[in-house]
Amino acid sequence: MIKKAVIPAAGLGTRFLPATKAQPKEMLPIIDTPTIQYVVQEAIDSGIEDILIISGKSKRAIEDHFDRNTELESILEQKGEHDLATSIGRIGDMANIHFIRQKEMNGLGDAIYYARQHTGDEPFVVMLGDTINDAVIPVTQQLIDVYNQYRQTVIAVERVPRDKIYMYGIVSGDEVSERILKVSQLIEKPGLSQTNSDLAVAGRYILTPEIYPLLEKVKPGKNNEIQLTDALQLLLQRESIYAYIFEGRRYDVGNILDYLKTTVEMALKREEFSRQFLDYLKTVIAKAESNNL
Repeated sequence: MIKKAVIPAAGLGTRFLPATKAQPKEMLPIIDTPTIQYVVQEAIDSGIEDILIISGKSKRAIEDHFDRNTELESILEQKGEHDLATSIGRIGDMANIHFIRQKEMNGLGDAIYYARQHTGDEPFVVMLGDTINDAVIPVTQQLIDVYNQYRQTVIAVERVPRDKIYMYGIVSGDEVSERILKVSQLIEKPGLSQTNSDLAVAGRYILTPEIYPLLEKVKPGKNNEIQLTDALQLLLQRESIYAYIFEGRRYDVGNILDYLKTTVEMALKREEFSRQFLDYLKTVIAKAESNNL
């Protein structure tokens, strides 16, 4: 049974400067909810309530967000904002959330290595803090279901345009059942000549404790960082790894354009103002078209 989740959230967020000069990119809001809260909620919806967040320098805002703020709750109650006070209080009680700081920015693999004492000899979920999903069944729950079937490392993947594969870790393998592949190769940000696959790693993993000695062993790869993909390639030489083409929509909020798209699409899902917002977008589009933008 998967009981623990690890959320790496130590990156500098340089693509969002100056907004991220003093706040973590994971705290950038999608409408009125910080990105990382969506990630934590996905873990909870998948039955996981023990969560370790790997943070970094200037990331204290994440800890503060998931802590109780009884003064704020009291002020809201005094103003008659009872529902809002309750919702704010619930954030502090969402799950058992722990924090550890990655001392140097040495890559995703290095960040996950910091979780070794927390997860021990148990399998665990890794959920990237700048990736959120919209799915009927939470993507993490989908991965847990696959893990329960195979009892091996499972990677969530999605199809991407071939001209964009250089942006992702790419997985190839043989289909063993609908949406499930037995992995034969993993490559971090390959060129077109290096793989025929268009299956990109999608920010969710279930890892076994066997990954830790390999993370310790693997040498720096792309960007001179410890790459999780490289450690998984070593793991593949010892045991099977499975890839799962998840059902749902992934939103990568790690860059500005995708962040804007995510904000618009999530706003259109909000019943309380979706109609007015859609009408506004129509006027914006009409004006842009009239100006030949």
